[in-house]
Amino acid sequence: MGETADTDKKEAKGEEKEKHEKKEKHDDASGKEGKEEKTKEKKKKDKDDKENGGKDKQKKPLDNMDAGKLKLKLEKIDAKMKDLAAKREELLKLLSEAEKRAANPSGEAAQTPSS
Repeated sequence: MGETADTDKKEAKGEEKEKHEKKEKHDDASGKEGKEEKTKEKKKKDKDDKENGGKDKQKKPLDNMDAGKLKLKLEKIDAKMKDLAAKREELLKLLSEAEKRAANPSGEAAQTPSS
């Protein structure tokens, strides 16, 4: 008789574990559904933004900025443009040298000036 009581308890615990596992699986499934709904909503919002041409996002009008800030921004842009122009010139020189070397591979050592 004692044996059947022990087995009944083990079976009851096993059933409880199975129920708990099933419940966890169900919770996981509902969590995945929630994530899918969020991604669908986000995609829909992105699609709406594309249709509106992004007009929902408002930019600061330049009228509200003072002249000092605008001058600083302009100076920064000018400085960047000068740096980029210098880099461009350097790259053009390197490119022309590389093209010359490619055209005359045999006389390369004789034509290049030493530093």
